[in-house]
Amino acid sequence: MIEVIKGDITKIKVDAIVNAANTSLLGGSGVDGAIHKAGGGAILEDCKKIRSKQGGCKVGEAVITTAGKLPAKFVIHTVGPVWNNGNNNEDMLLSLAYSNSLKLAADHNVQTISFPNISTGIYRFPKYQAAKIAFKTVTDFQTTSDLIKQIIFVCFDIENYNIYNELLKSENIDFK
Repeated sequence: MIEVIKGDITKIKVDAIVNAANTSLLGGSGVDGAIHKAGGGAILEDCKKIRSKQGGCKVGEAVITTAGKLPAKFVIHTVGPVWNNGNNNEDMLLSLAYSNSLKLAADHNVQTISFPNISTGIYRFPKYQAAKIAFKTVTDFQTTSDLIKQIIFVCFDIENYNIYNELLKSENIDFK
């Protein structure tokens, strides 16, 4: 089941919250900063351990930590691409951010997961294009796995909320 809501991802009760992280994993602005702030120091401590082992998180990859004080078991940190006019495989990298998050969630028996609108803030990915990639990646994953029962796209701004709702309600979504 796919759901779209407008709200604050740090308040959503799910097994895993996905964080639109940066490669350093040390927190930042936007949703990344909000998740680190609401979750408390335990998330940052786990991120530091990951950094010590592998030096951060590459674009398109995902790592998992505790959720600290958040109403979830885990935070899955993924790094979406910075938009560069589509000249640096941004579509593929954004799709990888979603699919690697879903694979990691399935590996940890996550049944409910919430996603922010990855890369559409300060990374400037076009919102409609990003939403189409998100939906295609999620629906493709659902055809190969039934482990995750509920996927929630949590939109902080009204523009993304309207785009995601339009795509969700559309019977003929063109993902190409």
